[in-house]
Amino acid sequence: MPEDVPAESAEFGGIERDESTALDSVMAERHRLLSLAFRMMGTLADAEDVVQETYVRWYRLDPEERNKIAVPAAWLIRVASRISLDLLGSARARREMYVGQWLPEPVPADLFADTAKVPLNSSSLAADPLDRVTLDDAVSMALLTVLEAMTPAERVTFVLHDVFGVPFDEIAGVVDRSAAATRQLATSARRHVRRGRRAWVSSHQHDEVVRAFRDAAVGGDIEALLRVLAPGVELRVDGGGFVNAAPQVIHGSNNVARWFMGVMRKQPALRLERRETADGLGYILRNGERRYGMATFDVSGECVTNVWLMLNPMKLTNWPLD
Repeated sequence: MPEDVPAESAEFGGIERDESTALDSVMAERHRLLSLAFRMMGTLADAEDVVQETYVRWYRLDPEERNKIAVPAAWLIRVASRISLDLLGSARARREMYVGQWLPEPVPADLFADTAKVPLNSSSLAADPLDRVTLDDAVSMALLTVLEAMTPAERVTFVLHDVFGVPFDEIAGVVDRSAAATRQLATSARRHVRRGRRAWVSSHQHDEVVRAFRDAAVGGDIEALLRVLAPGVELRVDGGGFVNAAPQVIHGSNNVARWFMGVMRKQPALRLERRETADGLGYILRNGERRYGMATFDVSGECVTNVWLMLNPMKLTNWPLD
């Protein structure tokens, strides 16, 4: 693990605070820390580990050390970021051993609503306006899959600066680079994001296309399904070794349509129930009282360009059946 951020760091200044007030302010940051760590790690289980370790480090400090930290929120975010940076390296190695395809965890639309936009109570954490990228889809599958292609340092820098508004000179201490090098990391990360982004579509248009996909798949209308799939559509399925899943990316509208038609024929009782996801409209796949999976979609124009199908039950815990 990396060393803790020093409690005596000058940017946190030394002021005395009432201990109960300090405790309240620290615990109030838990949801935002989880939001940050999820963007860093891509799964809620890994994010929970980051947050737990962050609080362990806080409570390991002597009371005198904690009293030197003027802004607990700032300290907690820096420590969580350092832990995430360290864990991302080992996570990448684990994912290379993963059975089949690895996907980030799909989450409900409102799980982390506005946590990245709440200003921190520190003047030193005001957003640097230089090349700031505003992200409305900061926990979408579309963005999280792009983040997976970044180096750990690029990912941490991008999330801290472009999502949470932390200035480059402070991120430099987290990633052990100069401020100039940290800016370069952000520039490289943005190139990944721009390459991975499709043409913008409204949420209404996204949902209309996804509904057409669902109607065609459930109705067994392969011609209608082919019309709603982009010619170069890609399907990725994450079974985690728990269930049978396509081991490789399925490319092309014909292959994707036939794959879905095969699933529907084999499981005629399968139902697709709508859910609001961070990518827009998605569907829980349900077979009786069993939660089978979660489907989320990327849309460009009038066609589905990506389908992400999560079948790994360990990544479906935030999707209860109604």
